[in-house]
Amino acid sequence: QVQLVESGGGLVQAGGSLRLSCTASGRTFSFYNKMGWFRQAPGKEREFVSAIRRIGRNSYSADNADSVKGRFAISGDNAKNTVYLQMNSLKPEDTAVYYCAADPDGSNWRRVYDYDYWGQGTQVTVSS
Repeated sequence: QVQLVESGGGLVQAGGSLRLSCTASGRTFSFYNKMGWFRQAPGKEREFVSAIRRIGRNSYSADNADSVKGRFAISGDNAKNTVYLQMNSLKPEDTAVYYCAADPDGSNWRRVYDYDYWGQGTQVTVSS
């Protein structure tokens, strides 16, 4: 069974940092050719945050939403079957539930429907 589990959310002051983790199980990590992070604030649509996708053997490409460029960074650890989202210089507008997503298709990474597998979400709250 494919399962994605997020962790690392919490309450942080503006300007602080958090590191989110998403660990995959049920498949070898190589099954996924892209993994992404999305977030959803109350009353808002779920929006793309960051994604990493395999473009060749041991070759990857990362993309970030404009709203988080320069502040967030996605990375992965194949040995741990885990993808991370390092979140720096957090702002109150970053407050949302953050979701990890994965898909065996490495193309198309900015839309919710581009991903077949989703985690349960982890709450990130940034206070001013």
